[in-house]
Amino acid sequence: MELIVKNARVIDPSQNLDEVRDICVRDGRFAPSVSGKAEVLDASGKVLAPGFVDMHVHLREPGQTSKETIASGTAAAAAGGYTSIVAMPNTSPAADSPSTIRLINDIISESAKVRVYQSACITEGRKGEKLAPYGSLKNLGIVALTDDGSCVQSAEIMRNAMVYAKTFGLFIMDHCQEATLTATSQMNEGLMSAKLGLAGWPAAAEDMIVARDIILAHYAGAHIHLQHISSALSVDIIRDAKRRGTSVSAEATPHHISLSDECLADYDTNFKMCPPLRSKSDMDAIIAGIQDGTIEVIATDHAPHSIDEKDNAFDGAPFGITGLETAFPVCYQALVMNGKISLPKLVSLMSTRPAELLKIEAGTLKLGAPADFVIFDENAEYLFDKTFSLSSNSPWLGKRLRGRILKTYVGGSEVFSA
Repeated sequence: MELIVKNARVIDPSQNLDEVRDICVRDGRFAPSVSGKAEVLDASGKVLAPGFVDMHVHLREPGQTSKETIASGTAAAAAGGYTSIVAMPNTSPAADSPSTIRLINDIISESAKVRVYQSACITEGRKGEKLAPYGSLKNLGIVALTDDGSCVQSAEIMRNAMVYAKTFGLFIMDHCQEATLTATSQMNEGLMSAKLGLAGWPAAAEDMIVARDIILAHYAGAHIHLQHISSALSVDIIRDAKRRGTSVSAEATPHHISLSDECLADYDTNFKMCPPLRSKSDMDAIIAGIQDGTIEVIATDHAPHSIDEKDNAFDGAPFGITGLETAFPVCYQALVMNGKISLPKLVSLMSTRPAELLKIEAGTLKLGAPADFVIFDENAEYLFDKTFSLSSNSPWLGKRLRGRILKTYVGGSEVFSA
């Protein structure tokens, strides 16, 4: 199979590349040239970039396939321009054993439309008590460890996890949430929670664990990746840790840089998420952290839930929203159109940098690399009115967005076309 994409604006942060040029694909990889028999695609006026990489996706299979499957979730990923995603281990059963990882790997092989990498649990059953068998899990190809959806409360267990993970060349991704401060929480603690009469979720619950994890990583000489940062103080703590030389990385979600707790005024459960939407000042602090490199990754925390679950009283509805299909336009509008960062910087946040952290073959258009790429029109507006996900719990459903994904390719093969 051969393909040449002509006249695109090619953006590749891994090569500091931003220019109009042609891209050639042969045998599933980027090549210097193609034969006269190659398929030709004219992408004049469009942008071609490395396929996006999402470090934080809930695919729900096995165990919750009414919400999402690996097939439907990866179709949504392809529609969003993602060519590589990392599946979270809070499945049922939890992905804490070789047998479960083998099962998920088999399903991925049979039904995934993009590349899916597995994370595994830090602790057995995500209970925060006993470490999972990292060595045997690493042998099955996992790329990271997380109890996402839960947070290891014991500092001793977390420190041991970091040391143990380091010996296998793995790193910890942590969902930072101090449990005793959030047992009944429904939304950000502040003026809006008081007005709405909902139990508040203090930012301190995140800040405390962020600080703890950074201290433990410093003493263990290990890397820690902090998931879905939502608090201004957490950004400050991470920024200071980087200055001190601690090996720490952090991600922000599209919703935490574009929405605030004021969106919950009508008790719409599609704005209920974990961690919760914070204040506008927190949102501004996260954007500042993106601008100065404190936050290196944008990840969706794609969390599908059924209509029946979300169509409930606010305190009875689950936390989380879908995000794979809307991540690029939401971030493009919030960050690039508003003059906060450049388009190449956004591509780095969504592709090149997460691939580097995961140490996977992705996030680049270099010759010889897998031909995983996306073509989009940054100026195109469209109505987001249908989803490939089995769930529709998105605050952007029915809204007009700008920055449309046109085509997604994995290994040189088209997996999505608008």
